[in-house]
Amino acid sequence: MSDFMKSPFGSSAAAPSPDMQARKEAMMRNLRNEMALHSAQELINKTNEKCFLKCVTKPSTSLSGSEETCLSRCLERYLEAFDLISRTYVSRIQRERLDSPSA
Repeated sequence: MSDFMKSPFGSSAAAPSPDMQARKEAMMRNLRNEMALHSAQELINKTNEKCFLKCVTKPSTSLSGSEETCLSRCLERYLEAFDLISRTYVSRIQRERLDSPSA
């Protein structure tokens, strides 16, 4: 067991208090939320970069109509693909939870 998870009172200490457990769960929830936010930001940054490289072949001070259209369609495709993958992944996880025997 790592030092992080050990009790400061030695190995014979009782189970963590409900307050400590609630704080631990809140910390884990916050960490998951931060990770999800980071992933979403990373997706947006990568998508913008890829679509810009694809659609804006001669950068200037403004976008042409065709560049705007290309960027819009490119971003829509990435978001549709992300949505499909996310829904499929969530569905798979839910199926696996239902199929697995209860512990």
